[in-house]
Amino acid sequence: MHGVMNSKRVKILIWLLAINVAGCAYVGSNDDIGVSLKPGDLLFRDSDCGPLCDAIEKVTAGYKGANLSHVGIAANDANGHTIVLEAVSKGVVATDLQTFLERSIDANGRPKVIVGRLKKPYRHLIPAAVKEAEALKGKPYDKGFVIDNDAYYCSELIYEIFRRANGGRPVFMLEPMTFKDPQTGLTLPAWREYFSKLGVEIPEGKPGINPGGISRSQALTIVYMSPAISKN
Repeated sequence: MHGVMNSKRVKILIWLLAINVAGCAYVGSNDDIGVSLKPGDLLFRDSDCGPLCDAIEKVTAGYKGANLSHVGIAANDANGHTIVLEAVSKGVVATDLQTFLERSIDANGRPKVIVGRLKKPYRHLIPAAVKEAEALKGKPYDKGFVIDNDAYYCSELIYEIFRRANGGRPVFMLEPMTFKDPQTGLTLPAWREYFSKLGVEIPEGKPGINPGGISRSQALTIVYMSPAISKN
């Protein structure tokens, strides 16, 4: 599991060779300033899903101020293809790498992604963590951001699989969640609308975890940061 994926170097290209965006094909250069992905690498995205993603980024501080609203873990499927195990709106799924990257690109077709790699003291946990993620495929998305309810949001999935792999001891720490604008101290409108539609109280101050917090963990080394990633 610690070898290079697909028995060859798998590159995250800052210029993808062929990306279909809104029906138009973008052909980039051959410039490759990415990184060789390994199983267990965490891929953080600056997603562009509208007001809710903006609200997520507003209340989370990412690596070097990056706006981050999603995270998944790299792995290989049974055929040796590179995949990303992630929790999305339809639940815990396996997504091929290119599809994952194409979801978040800038105007020039460059993927907006950060890659974090576990430091040596934690790398032995990777095979077990990936197995835990595979076992959770099909579990529902945690719309209410509640820990320990057998549903998972993106960063909760990463938290849980490494906690299980580490004998119940967290590698990434839970912190009190906030849904308030850091400038005004008021709950962001997107969050008010989101939880109102769910019919539940906003879990302000409840334990949780977010992509930005994981990206700043001392357990990780950031090995790649796309210049396309925006900052606060």
